[in-house]
Amino acid sequence: MTQTHRQIDPRGPQFNAMLTSVVLALSLLTAPHAVGVALLGLQAALFATAVTVGVQRTPAAYLFKRLVRPRLAAPAHLEDAQPPRFAQGVGLVFAVVGLTGYLSGATLVGAIATGFALAAALLNAVFGLCLGCEMYLLIRRVAPNPTTSANTTGTSAIPAENTKKEEAPA
Repeated sequence: MTQTHRQIDPRGPQFNAMLTSVVLALSLLTAPHAVGVALLGLQAALFATAVTVGVQRTPAAYLFKRLVRPRLAAPAHLEDAQPPRFAQGVGLVFAVVGLTGYLSGATLVGAIATGFALAAALLNAVFGLCLGCEMYLLIRRVAPNPTTSANTTGTSAIPAENTKKEEAPA
């Protein structure tokens, strides 16, 4: 099983979006001063972590697993981790553009890019609408991956060992 086919609790990315919203809002309120730019840099590093090691291995995922999920009922379903990971990559692009804007003196560019990232994070945090995830799914429909295009039901993300366990006699 590859990391791109891991199943995650869909409430985890929404929790992450809440934390991201706070960091980006504080950054937007305090930039272009050093604190705001540093917060945006921190958020860019968090986005980069999710992109490189996966959304299930980030500090926010750790907090969700240890502090939040034990207090919730089991999730109704699990989701593929790849769309949220892609969304973190989109957030990383906006954070890097924002950082570049602030650091180069183009504060309006920095504020707009940070504002777009904040708007997307708020949509996910408040309404559960992940714009980056929707972009990922749209891209997959337009240019499907040749190895998974035969299976469009989304079941390709279920690890083979899980299906074997379910089929084994009790």
